[in-house]
Amino acid sequence: MSISRRTARRSVRALGVAAASAALALSAAGTALACDISEFSAAAICDGTKGVITVTDKDPTGVPATVTVYRENNGADEKLVGSQEVKGSREGVTITFEEDWKPNAEYRVHVKAGDQVDEDIKPNLVTPSTACATDSTPTPTPTPTPSESAPESTPPAASETPAPTPSAPQESSSAPAPDESASNAPSPAAGQSNLAETGADSNTGMIAGIAAALVVVGGGAVFLGFRRRGAGDSR
Repeated sequence: MSISRRTARRSVRALGVAAASAALALSAAGTALACDISEFSAAAICDGTKGVITVTDKDPTGVPATVTVYRENNGADEKLVGSQEVKGSREGVTITFEEDWKPNAEYRVHVKAGDQVDEDIKPNLVTPSTACATDSTPTPTPTPTPSESAPESTPPAASETPAPTPSAPQESSSAPAPDESASNAPSPAAGQSNLAETGADSNTGMIAGIAAALVVVGGGAVFLGFRRRGAGDSR
């Protein structure tokens, strides 16, 4: 039984369509299984009081990739933060770079995965405008247990009562008796007191003259008296 040319042509055409479909399917499958930069993401977060940078790989094929992070300054690499290996999964695998980042800092994250990916994550990573909070809460002082507490102090022994200090002899309440000889002595006259204090009085010369005259008169009277008595005896 011979096959007509028309039938043969139809068969060849059907095989060509099937082959093309299979090629397209394989190409699509290969593209779906390839690693892509869109499967990588980066973030700047806080780990307690310190900042860190995380990179997550969600490549379902698990192609090993090298992730390198740089800190940027005016469009140029200023510092190499670090480089790590990662093997992604459909759920995602995250690696962490310790970097105490500052607010609004810029970082470039480069990914190299075999011959499939060799480029940066776009756009560059920019850190939040607020820094990580500092721990300002003071650390509480632990309370010592009874065994750690200081031993109770022993009360001091009763000190001996000091001997009383002999008091000074009390002064006699009675005043000494006044000296009778001193009390019986005549007190100086007012005039003499004044003369002793101020020296000669203004009437001293006149009194002295009168006294001298009285002495002369008295002496003359005594002399006359003796003379008359002697004359009388001679008779």
